[in-house]
Amino acid sequence: MNELIVETTEDGLQIALLEDRRLVELHHEKKSSYYAVGDVFLGKVKRVLPGLNAVFVDVGFHKDAFLHYSDLGPQILTQLKYLKSITASPDNPTDPSLYTPLPDIDKHGKIADVLRTGQLIPVQIMKEAISSKGPRLSSQLSLAGQYIIVMPFSQDVSVSRKFKSIEEKRRVKRYLEGIVPRNIGVIVRTAAEGADLQLIGQEFYRLMERFEDLAHACRTAEPGQKILSELDRTTGILRDMLSTGFDAIYTDDQGVYSEIAEFLERHQPELRRRLFLKKSRVGIFEAMGVDKQIKGAFGKTVNLSNGAYIVVEHTEALHVFDVNSGSAKAGELSPEDNALRINLEAAAEIARQLRLRDMGGIIVVDFIDQRLPENRRKIYQYMKDCMESDRARHTVLPMSPFGLIQITRHRVRPEVSISTDENCPSCNGTGKIQPSILLADEVARNVDFLINKNKVKRLKLTMNPYLAAYFKHGFPSIRWKWFFKYGRWITITSNAQLPFTTVKYFDGTGEAIKFD
Repeated sequence: MNELIVETTEDGLQIALLEDRRLVELHHEKKSSYYAVGDVFLGKVKRVLPGLNAVFVDVGFHKDAFLHYSDLGPQILTQLKYLKSITASPDNPTDPSLYTPLPDIDKHGKIADVLRTGQLIPVQIMKEAISSKGPRLSSQLSLAGQYIIVMPFSQDVSVSRKFKSIEEKRRVKRYLEGIVPRNIGVIVRTAAEGADLQLIGQEFYRLMERFEDLAHACRTAEPGQKILSELDRTTGILRDMLSTGFDAIYTDDQGVYSEIAEFLERHQPELRRRLFLKKSRVGIFEAMGVDKQIKGAFGKTVNLSNGAYIVVEHTEALHVFDVNSGSAKAGELSPEDNALRINLEAAAEIARQLRLRDMGGIIVVDFIDQRLPENRRKIYQYMKDCMESDRARHTVLPMSPFGLIQITRHRVRPEVSISTDENCPSCNGTGKIQPSILLADEVARNVDFLINKNKVKRLKLTMNPYLAAYFKHGFPSIRWKWFFKYGRWITITSNAQLPFTTVKYFDGTGEAIKFD
């Protein structure tokens, strides 16, 4: 059972993916930033690095982006010829099938023979800027849909190896080869297996319209300017999920609800009925138990159900998972079988943690020692099986004689890192607190100021549940006293994530009110 939950926050959106009610992916989309992976820019070569066989490209970020020779794509010469033609004159055609393709570049060639400083080149973000590194680029453009990926200037129609039916693979490939023009390549995604050919064709023409928009944008764009946007993260995740199916999508925001509804109507209208607008007095994450799972999953120590636990350590170059038996009891099992039971459960949890935290690079897992070779093979195979649902590219190596399994995993955005340690709710980590007897007076002064001085018509307070109970309970409660005094009802909601002494104020539109 797959569920997508989208919660609106003060600074953007939080997106959670649940499988069988367990949190497996968590994404943050802030208003102040945007989802860059998949966006296409008109880049300008800033510096050629012959030693690295790469170039730095200006795409408007604070750090120049990195483009390696291996990411140019075999048809880069045709692509550069096309860009030069469409920008030279508005009368030149934008249809790539009208251009004669140039020979592919040598896969072992040198980038200095292809690009020069100051040259313009369309590039696509493969990997977001992380830490001190700029974005990673590719000049081999790809436009992704639910069923297919269109690759301008490529020449082939290829089908996912995950297709189970050879006949189905031939059916889809034969159809696309009949409608795809010259200089356009297509990769058929697994979701296309068994799909209506008419829907696949409609998606192809829709993606070609996006390429047409890209071509026209190149004519007026300045160097470093974005010329085509990928989907936002919510609909991007939704598009990828459609290939595996989902059972429900929940959101607490009418605007997000409308965007997702429009996306579903356009791509799979029969799934529209699985979208729900869920209003809650508390946040939707808290109402559906996601907040509790986040607190339990992002600490340094992750507990398993049988009393064992996993310690997670991070270094600059790699991540380490250390599996410990803890208080797990063997019962009637032998030490070898008990270790196998713990290791298998740990393997499933580690696969979940990699997706949840979006870890990338080298991962080393130190399992509990197993003497029998067949048990080592079981753990390795189970680890691979658990990683099958991970959409990120990854490789799992067999267990070493020391009980270590090494994993490499491709990451395209910064790792999700959430601190589960909380400051003291009284002192907020300072060691000093406001006298508790004055807290109610401070809230009362702020309420009076907002109603009498700022003329706020509707006022909402959000606070810790213990503090909310103090203001709401009893008769006459403090809130009732405010009602008699000001002649209006003040809404008080609880949020267990807030420290004890923190109170947030909102006006009738839901806009946060700040006190300097």
